[in-house]
Amino acid sequence: MSNPRSLSLEGKTAIVTGASRGIGLAIARSFHDLGANVVLTSRTAASAEAAAEGVGERAMGFEAHATSQERACACVDETLAKFGSIDILVNNAGTNPAYGPVIDQDYGRFSKTLEVNLWAPVLWTSLVVKSWMGEHGGSIINTSSVGGLAVGPDLGVYHVSKAALIHLTKQLAFELGPKVRVNAVAPGVVRTKLSEALWQEREDEVAQGTPLGRIGEPEDVSAAVSFLASDASSWITGTTTVIDGGQILGKIEEAPPAADRS
Repeated sequence: MSNPRSLSLEGKTAIVTGASRGIGLAIARSFHDLGANVVLTSRTAASAEAAAEGVGERAMGFEAHATSQERACACVDETLAKFGSIDILVNNAGTNPAYGPVIDQDYGRFSKTLEVNLWAPVLWTSLVVKSWMGEHGGSIINTSSVGGLAVGPDLGVYHVSKAALIHLTKQLAFELGPKVRVNAVAPGVVRTKLSEALWQEREDEVAQGTPLGRIGEPEDVSAAVSFLASDASSWITGTTTVIDGGQILGKIEEAPPAADRS
């Protein structure tokens, strides 16, 4: 008799958007290791196919910009034709072209951020629910950010988009239950290309200000996403799991000598 709370993804099929590198690629590898068929999307066919080849024999690369309805539809259709189901969707694709104060951003940078970080998850969720999950069930995980739970300098538009994604996660969980579970993860500073400006050349400083003493690795995030994708989390929906080594708690200050404490 199978364990209904198993972490195994054997026999399941997942689509991971923005999966050619970083967190998305780590998620795809974790899913594959747990037994799933995995479709990795990327903006170019070459990067998608190269990433899939590195993941394993049950992985398929697919060229699809996250905001392209035509390519998203084609990806869903091909996934169903090849693997027969779509049990897991990870809306991982993200962007951050808007740097600086919010009021200094133009419409192009603002709209691109919202299209990729917020509209794309709606698009892909709609397609997989209407084509498979609405009838058969499934798990959807959105990649948000601790920036969606706090404020800070220069990344305001990105933070706003990720805060909206957290609320979208709750709304979709409310609308799509009980067949479909929808959750989010909120990574802190992780060693990826998207976030390298936050840690490159100051990794020691960032690590020292983190309660767990290091910046994150993509695998730290993929482990949590794999749990949320599996039956082990079958009574969890509408949540956002913070994966940041404690960074959101605030910068760690060195304690004063015992004699100076009052």
